[in-house]
Amino acid sequence: MQQELKKAAVAKGDVARQPNQLSDEIAVKISGLHKWFAGFHALQGISLSVRKGETVVVCGPSGSGKSTLIRCINRLEVHDKGRITVGGTLLSNDIRAIERVRADVGMVFQQFNLFPHLNVLSNLTLGPIWVKKTPRAKAEQTALANLKRVRIEEQAYKYPSQLSGGQQQRVAIARSLCMNPSLLLFDEPTSALDPEMIKEVLEVMTELSHEGITMIVVTHEMNFANMVADRVIFMDEGQIIEENTPEEFFANPQHERSKLFLSQIL
Repeated sequence: MQQELKKAAVAKGDVARQPNQLSDEIAVKISGLHKWFAGFHALQGISLSVRKGETVVVCGPSGSGKSTLIRCINRLEVHDKGRITVGGTLLSNDIRAIERVRADVGMVFQQFNLFPHLNVLSNLTLGPIWVKKTPRAKAEQTALANLKRVRIEEQAYKYPSQLSGGQQQRVAIARSLCMNPSLLLFDEPTSALDPEMIKEVLEVMTELSHEGITMIVVTHEMNFANMVADRVIFMDEGQIIEENTPEEFFANPQHERSKLFLSQIL
């Protein structure tokens, strides 16, 4: 199975996996996390630490709690029990703590969530100007640099409707980068894209990982997980069933549920 993934990656033109340089500093620490939606127990005692500079891929079947987990990290969902610490800030009902975390955590969604009435440059500068009080000229300079970073600087003055899906998702990534986040969260960022547009988005994410940006990525893109992740987390029914290096996870999954998932998705 591992060899099949590597052959597929080579066929797509992906480079060989290079391990990231990880810090001993903890970027995110989750302890005993629980989340209920009415009577549905969506997260059941999740504990997880992510080191600074680490790329963690979270995978699993639909409804396993993957998206709920990362949405709790920036308080888009309020957890019911347990602790989440992001960059030294304990997430609680304290609005100042929530604002600190959200200002320091970028989120890229399945849908691009761009403002259709604003051009690309305005979409990118809105957050830095209004949230971080960055002067407009500096915000625009940073926005143009990040558009170049995701290889679409020529699209700065176009509107979202004039862009392909892959271009819009790269704009969404650049928008997160403009806030200079210490952590990037990706919630199935390629699931709304046509197959030919997926590769360009994954290439940008790969480059960001190699730059040492801390990333937690919910995805079904197993080639990406195999080639880029430092660690793979497999979830099912609101629990972490297995976590391992990509080499071990794909070559020698330890849990029967993991084996079944991989046999169905690969």
